[in-house]
Amino acid sequence: MQLNGARLLRLLAAATACVACASQAAVIPEDRADVMYHSYSGGGVTIDGPSVLVRKGFKEKFSVSANYYVDNVSSASIDVQLSASEYKEERTETSLGFDFLNNKSLLSLGLSRSEENDYEAQSFHFSVSQDFFGDLSTLSLGYSRGSDKVFRNDDSELNETVDRHHYRFGLSQIVTKNIILSLNYEGISDEGFLNNPYRQVRFVDPADPNNFRLEAEVYPRTRTSDAIALGSMVYLPYRAALKFKARYYTDDWGIDANTFELGYKHPVGERIVAEAHYRYYDQTAAEFYSDLFPRADFQDFKARDKELSTFGSHSIGVSLSYAMQIKAVEYLQKASVTLSFDHLRFEYDDFRDATVSQNNADIAAGDEPFYRFSANVIRFYISLFY
Repeated sequence: MQLNGARLLRLLAAATACVACASQAAVIPEDRADVMYHSYSGGGVTIDGPSVLVRKGFKEKFSVSANYYVDNVSSASIDVQLSASEYKEERTETSLGFDFLNNKSLLSLGLSRSEENDYEAQSFHFSVSQDFFGDLSTLSLGYSRGSDKVFRNDDSELNETVDRHHYRFGLSQIVTKNIILSLNYEGISDEGFLNNPYRQVRFVDPADPNNFRLEAEVYPRTRTSDAIALGSMVYLPYRAALKFKARYYTDDWGIDANTFELGYKHPVGERIVAEAHYRYYDQTAAEFYSDLFPRADFQDFKARDKELSTFGSHSIGVSLSYAMQIKAVEYLQKASVTLSFDHLRFEYDDFRDATVSQNNADIAAGDEPFYRFSANVIRFYISLFY
């Protein structure tokens, strides 16, 4: 099953690649090839692998891109320790993208497909952006449709599906020559088998109140969420930039979440760019979540996924990029090398480390310490521009 660490890696990679997205007008992306290595380690989970992206434009109106992304996963997470054994798997994702520029309008289309041994996902997306008011404003609209298949390795009869719809709206505004503001909205609707088929909830053992037993999770088959984000980018006189973003999320499972991000980019000479950023996130728990249910079949829907609990996280990251001109190879214009590191800390308010009571008879179920863990993310990539 797709892990939160893997999703985090792809989100961080996308954020790194789109640092200047808020300020882009309707132009075809540069011709380039990126080769990246990514690594995530934390909470008993390690994920690493390569990613290759190639993009080529034609006649300054068309652009085609292709991406290949791999996650090699080794998991001994707290969920795995509680009810299963450590596992290893590989997830691969391939995608194609197309861009078409017509005057001040940019149309983008994309297809992607990912596979792992118990999950398949394919999606289609398109978006359109339009510059107006003398190129000071950019309006963008987007839609994605996903179709997933869910399996279970030890249960050949489980064959479920998930349908996903994702709507996006964005508006960026150049306020002054040094200040850009952006407003973005996302609406997501999911329907189908939305829980992890391996994860279980725990309930008080009726024969021993100090112990617990396990039973399968059961989620609602629909989920609708909304998110709105406000961001700004301020260009400073010495070629540096300051970024800020605030985001609010809510869904019909009862989760409300807030995200705050602050970043600073600073050039060092003509070739080096250093960046530092901080991110804070907090959320409330889903209505049907509980760390320990009082009995079996306590309610129709039940979950013990820590990502549906009440928790907060902090992350701090740094990156360093070095750009160079290439004269030895005729068809290459320039290249850049980037190394980034992020450290994350997760603190859960109502999710306990159940392995403590599982391995220690002196500690009763429900009295275990709240779960905490840290994770490190490393990304190294080389970009070639031609």
